[in-house]
Amino acid sequence: MALAIDLGRRSTPAEGGFCTFQPVVDGGDCPWSLNCHSCDKFVLSGADLLYWRRKREQWRLLAEGAPDDATADYLHAYFEPTARAIDGLEKALAGPGLLDDALALDLRKPQDYFHRVWSTAFLAADLAVAGAEEENEYSDTCTAEDTDPEQDVA
Repeated sequence: MALAIDLGRRSTPAEGGFCTFQPVVDGGDCPWSLNCHSCDKFVLSGADLLYWRRKREQWRLLAEGAPDDATADYLHAYFEPTARAIDGLEKALAGPGLLDDALALDLRKPQDYFHRVWSTAFLAADLAVAGAEEENEYSDTCTAEDTDPEQDVA
């Protein structure tokens, strides 16, 4: 919860998140050429979780269809920082009890943009760090360590 940012302040939508850099929010040009995913002003909310989960699945499918192992490894490594941020977002949303709300969103229906799942956001860089700290229990990533058939699944 310490990572949470209230999006009640002004922000503008960006691809897969929100920009909080005030000159851009006011309509000015982006000094970083709209490279949002590398910007420290880029934040993610719970409403972005399903978007990023779909992106992760797209990258996995792309890597599976790679012509050789070197290309697949490159694609996995290239997406790894984003995957850590997704895991961090899931952890961050679980803290204040917003994960289930984020997973239940149907973005095809009108939304209450003042609901906490939309208005509570987290810096993408902080999420990547949080996602790397420990394995996320909510992650849909399978590893060899998770293959114990006796393990209970919540």
